[in-house]
Amino acid sequence: MNWTIYPAIDVRGGRVVRLAQGDYSRETVHGEDPLALAAAFSAAGAQWLHLVDLDAARSGAYGLRTLLQRIVKRTRLKVQTGGGIRDESDVESLFEAGAARVVIGTLAVRQPGRVIGWLKEFGAERIVVALDTRLEGGRWCLPVRGWTEASVASLDELLMRFRDAGLRHLLCTDIARDGMLAGFNLELYEGLQRRFPGIELQASGGVSDVAQIARAREAGLAGAVLGRALLEGRIALPEALAC
Repeated sequence: MNWTIYPAIDVRGGRVVRLAQGDYSRETVHGEDPLALAAAFSAAGAQWLHLVDLDAARSGAYGLRTLLQRIVKRTRLKVQTGGGIRDESDVESLFEAGAARVVIGTLAVRQPGRVIGWLKEFGAERIVVALDTRLEGGRWCLPVRGWTEASVASLDELLMRFRDAGLRHLLCTDIARDGMLAGFNLELYEGLQRRFPGIELQASGGVSDVAQIARAREAGLAGAVLGRALLEGRIALPEALAC
């Protein structure tokens, strides 16, 4: 299994932002030019980029197609991207625009049967299921629509369905840690690996130093998504890539 670092660019209103614990009212702006940031990541040695349309994650209708095309054209980055994916035409449009993988979150929770169909149609290598989770009453729940609405499904229940359908790439974020620099929730990830050993797991949410990245790799994860720590200079991208 290859280990991959995914520098992340979250876009809202055309700007690079980060949210604290998924709260749209707790937004920090980190720049006005996501294309320039992507180019800087590429120049620093990144091979992949994690690109998220935060506006679409809450309201639907992915709006970063032009930005995606420019990133793919002007850098050497492979891009996994999502936000507001609602139907097959959205998936096809992103692949046509140059996405290497499409990330599907809300729809994977609400209509897993449709996403399972896309796994079969487009191939498991090209679909990332993003299950952002929050511990509530001893149960890992799955809020949707930019983490603003609750769902009835649990993390394990849904993952069993996707595992049986051949899911390869899972991005899992502990919402309580996202943007908080508290470190990855390795206990959550190690438990998922024990229960779902065939799935390649990308860690996300809370990383603050290179040692935490190294521990995630040593734990057998497939990769890590880095957001706030990179944007604030707490981690240098070349240092993370060298882990």
